[in-house]
Amino acid sequence: MRVSLVDFRSYATLDLTTGAGLVALTGENGAGKTNLLEALSLFSPGRGFRRADPADLARSGGSGGFSIALTLQRNDIETRLGTGIEIGDTGPTRRYRIDGDSVGSATAFADYLRLVWLVPAMDGLFSGSAGDRRRFLDRLVLALDARHGSRVSAYERALRSRNRLLEEPAPDRAWLDGIEAEAAALGTAIARIRLETVRRLSAIIEEGRGEESPFPHALLALDGEMDRWLAEDNSLAEHRFRTALRDGRPRDAAARRALVGPQASDFLVRHGPKDVAADRASTGEQKALLVGLVLAHARLVARESGLAPIVLLDEIAAHLDIRRRSALYAALERLGSQVFMTGADPGLFAELPQSAAIFRVGGGRVEPITVRGG
Repeated sequence: MRVSLVDFRSYATLDLTTGAGLVALTGENGAGKTNLLEALSLFSPGRGFRRADPADLARSGGSGGFSIALTLQRNDIETRLGTGIEIGDTGPTRRYRIDGDSVGSATAFADYLRLVWLVPAMDGLFSGSAGDRRRFLDRLVLALDARHGSRVSAYERALRSRNRLLEEPAPDRAWLDGIEAEAAALGTAIARIRLETVRRLSAIIEEGRGEESPFPHALLALDGEMDRWLAEDNSLAEHRFRTALRDGRPRDAAARRALVGPQASDFLVRHGPKDVAADRASTGEQKALLVGLVLAHARLVARESGLAPIVLLDEIAAHLDIRRRSALYAALERLGSQVFMTGADPGLFAELPQSAAIFRVGGGRVEPITVRGG
């Protein structure tokens, strides 16, 4: 795979051909390792793993815009994907291209690549808020269904429109009925695809389950009224949601938000071998559980899409012991994916297989320090 950057974050220019499937990026803190991973994450729908405003991604002192290009090789066919910000007469505009032709959004890239990532900001997932866990689950869904992000955005817009109407002294009932019908359809679709993703992910976790594995298996569930309606009678869930929205107007108006719907669900994770809630496990156990969950998701993405996902792992090895690092690298090699890992200490990558490549990052440059033979 070839990665080219212009005026992105700390990079004035970069042209990197990785060669190996497993790539480790090492260098001092602030050298630009995470910036490179972030650039790759922008080929997934959304704003990348830092969720930054695109206008903030341009290099300080640059043109104000930036460009990122990927050249992929699959079945002897080369495909060029590009994204970035162009500065025109009307201001900055986000662009997306496939083989030089403009496309509407990053959703179009899903025919050519899927992305999975694990970054330090996710380490507190199990003890964090339900909203954080829902966003994590939606990212898992998005790697399987690129339209999920648009569905969630449309649902949130419908709820905002409903909230504005409920603030009026005498809201138009016909308008409310129409908006609630739209919200109920979208919200039920969101809840269904989330539930289906949890079921498929649970099945693939069960397939690879091993009590002696260094990455404990996770037990997954969704907890919310919408999820219970779907479990009780899938066919009636949308009607029940629409009725709940209609009957809950006074309560929702007082709360200034909808109190029922997929936005009220929680993604529950348990440490399988110990059968305890994930947030009750030790910090090391939570990290190992999260790594195992992301690896299972990568396997699911490969199976469902037919595309081995690009895997981005920021500072992945820092809190893993030698046994778990070795197991992680072996599991990543079996995936057959293009994997990018970062770490300040090159010694953390000593257990990488011989086919891997290690690069030093610094000063806006990425240079190989170890390229091993097959």
